[in-house]
Amino acid sequence: MGFSVAVDLPASLREQLRAGKSAVFERLLAPQGVRNIHAVLKELAAEADAALRALWQDAGFGDQLALVAVGGYGRGELFPYSDVDVLLLLPEGGEVEPARLETFIGRCWDAGLEIGSSVRTLGECLSESAKDVTVQTALLESRHVCGSKRLFTAFRKAFDEAMDPHAFFLAKSQEMRHRHLKHDGTPYSLEPNCKESPGGLRDLHTVRWVAQAAGFGKRWEDYARDGLATPFEVKQIKRNEALLSLIRARLHAVAKRREDRLVFDLQTAVAQTFGYENETGRRASEALMRRYYWAAKAVTQLTEILMLNIAERLNPQSATLTRINDRFFEKAGTIEVASDDLYEKDPHAILETFLLYQKTIGVNGLSARTLRALYNARGRMDSRFSNDKVNHATFMRMLLEPRGITHAMRLMNQTSVLGRYLRVFRGTVGQMQHDLFHVYTVDQHILMVLRNVRRFFIAEHAHEYPFCSQLAAGWDKPWILYVAALFHDIAKGRGGDHSELGARDVRRFCQKHGIGREDMRLIEFLVANHLVMSNVAQKQDLSDPEVIGAFAQRVGSERYLTALYLLTVADIRGTSPRVWNAWKGKLLEDTYRRTSRALGGHLPDPDAEVEARKREALTLLQLHAQPFEAHKALWDTLDVSYFMRHDAGEIAWHAKKLSRFVAPKGIPADPHAKAIVRARLSPVGEGLQVVVYTPDQPDLFARICGYFDQASFSILDARVHTATNGYALDTFQVVTTFLPEHYRELISMVETNLAQTLDAWGELPAPSRGRVSRRVRSFPIQPRVYLTPDEKAQRWLLTISASDRAGLLYSVARVLARHHLHLQLAKVTTLGERVEDSFLISGPELHGQKAQLAIETELIDALEAA
Repeated sequence: MGFSVAVDLPASLREQLRAGKSAVFERLLAPQGVRNIHAVLKELAAEADAALRALWQDAGFGDQLALVAVGGYGRGELFPYSDVDVLLLLPEGGEVEPARLETFIGRCWDAGLEIGSSVRTLGECLSESAKDVTVQTALLESRHVCGSKRLFTAFRKAFDEAMDPHAFFLAKSQEMRHRHLKHDGTPYSLEPNCKESPGGLRDLHTVRWVAQAAGFGKRWEDYARDGLATPFEVKQIKRNEALLSLIRARLHAVAKRREDRLVFDLQTAVAQTFGYENETGRRASEALMRRYYWAAKAVTQLTEILMLNIAERLNPQSATLTRINDRFFEKAGTIEVASDDLYEKDPHAILETFLLYQKTIGVNGLSARTLRALYNARGRMDSRFSNDKVNHATFMRMLLEPRGITHAMRLMNQTSVLGRYLRVFRGTVGQMQHDLFHVYTVDQHILMVLRNVRRFFIAEHAHEYPFCSQLAAGWDKPWILYVAALFHDIAKGRGGDHSELGARDVRRFCQKHGIGREDMRLIEFLVANHLVMSNVAQKQDLSDPEVIGAFAQRVGSERYLTALYLLTVADIRGTSPRVWNAWKGKLLEDTYRRTSRALGGHLPDPDAEVEARKREALTLLQLHAQPFEAHKALWDTLDVSYFMRHDAGEIAWHAKKLSRFVAPKGIPADPHAKAIVRARLSPVGEGLQVVVYTPDQPDLFARICGYFDQASFSILDARVHTATNGYALDTFQVVTTFLPEHYRELISMVETNLAQTLDAWGELPAPSRGRVSRRVRSFPIQPRVYLTPDEKAQRWLLTISASDRAGLLYSVARVLARHHLHLQLAKVTTLGERVEDSFLISGPELHGQKAQLAIETELIDALEAA
């Protein structure tokens, strides 16, 4: 391909490049419109080549130096918005005016080529590549574009001679490990980088680089001829490489920039270029991502096989075999099959592989030969395999092993064995979750929950969740929890209630695997009820004896309660690093402890509970040398519900900070008294705890929420109480990004500014319009509002569900204030970018159906406003 020469060459080239790219984009974005993506990428590279040659000729360099394509461009392929990486190779001792080189590079940019350039002599290339493996990798793929061919040939000869294949392999292997860790070590991120994530194109590039450096060839077919890969593996690699390349090219074209991440707001557009459309029960993006995950998984498996084979070729001493049994050997820390057809002859050996992986000290993986044998034996892992009693016994032995369970299950999933043995698990592989708080696909979330449960039983991790580890230490059958973890979300994406469907699945599993009736009932209960405890802890009033009594009746025994608590903590921790916080941990622990007492026959006795808390609070007050009965004025204004909703530490703190502001008995409270605000670092260990003591007013909660909204605090919990003297005593748990370095200044700011805000009165300010995250824009949640009365219809539970944004809670509070509704309790649950908030409210307007509808409508309008 060539370009016509014009007076203004860069401008002419820019137009011709733009026209050529537009034609390519038109083909790329047409569904099923690209038969050979590599031909398209070569066409883009050829256009860049032609433009560079025209500019080179115009610059008059001739054969003084050489223009060399490096990096991805050096492979002769160019993605739509990738950099055009070039090396201007200078002869040793030769002089080229720097200004001429700068002019040339500038004209390349003027022509629309996004140049990444370096200027080096042959000697500088060798010294830089020896110091930096990234430079060495870029030069490995160098290709002559124009200029001195003799100089380029001399460079390639010297570069190849200087290459140390073994050192290069070690450096690239380490680089790949670090890159994988940067992307959480999984191909199943919900927004994967199709180039850099595990299973992405960079993994395939790494294989080609180390193979080329070792002299095994440049093309996939070369590796088949050399025995590094089988013809079938090469076919699979090429097919998946083509898919990943097509996804990346279309991603560039859709984004109109260099974008390698399949971010939520581009997934649907890219999916549509593949002909996927939104359907009932399945999004277009979901179909695309499932296809991507399966390709990435295959790339991960095949890459590992080739990297292990190359490592063995480069270091033959690592091939020493140590016999494990008649069917397996240990080789350099991996398990090696005794024969390539072992699994074909005896499918029982498949699960035995992973049992040995758990049991054999020093083993940290599977050899290339074993991985290949597993890959080729997929046809033997059919329904007979999953229903085989010998396999059932082996799988149960794996669950009973004292070590390696998480690693074994993850390895089984990576090699596609887990989904073929547990057929229902196969449906979770690559299954996205559009709920804004899971950051993993369903299969990865399940394995993360299994990992979390497993850690409760490992002494080295006892510091992470001491109470969970304490309970786990007294638990006799850890495998029960492992099975529950494996099945708790196994029915996600199948329609219907996944808890109920999962309970049926796990019942069948237990029956097949010979699990006793009593243990089966517990496992089935855990799967069916795995969401219940978090719902009670985060949405209901734990100070209400009826709430605890109903939950205790549901779990039935302390054994069931303990198992459900451990699974619940592991489940919440396994959704996203951002979802768990210390406050949620406290709510769950409080739920466990109160329910445990109820199950032991100690049903909550409000009077006895209040007296016990008062005694403990008085003991704490004495430690601070408080005057005798200084607390009495405050306590005389507070009823049982206050003492039931606050623990002894909070009661003592309130008494210490507020008692002196309470008018003595018989003296009326001043309705115009100043608001008292006190704050401290939260005893839970996260954020601040803030108490407000001020004459009550209908819109007080809204004003407080408004302040926290404007000051960029998030409210985790609110407990609202009105004393008999007409004062409000409200306690808040809040978090902000500014803790903990400046907490003293922050506490002082909150105490001063919130008090000033409450004393100012005036109209409520409009809520802020917070910026909505990309995930919320891509997966908006239809706001839901539920108003349900308690048994006596005296208090109502208001539950809202919506996409999170700044100002949301304040918007809700303004509606409550407008209808003169009295708030008694607020529980704010943030699940990633979704909120599930509960409010215990009362007020005359709730008794009329028309008013209820008006309140619900206004709340939905407030939740939708963004």
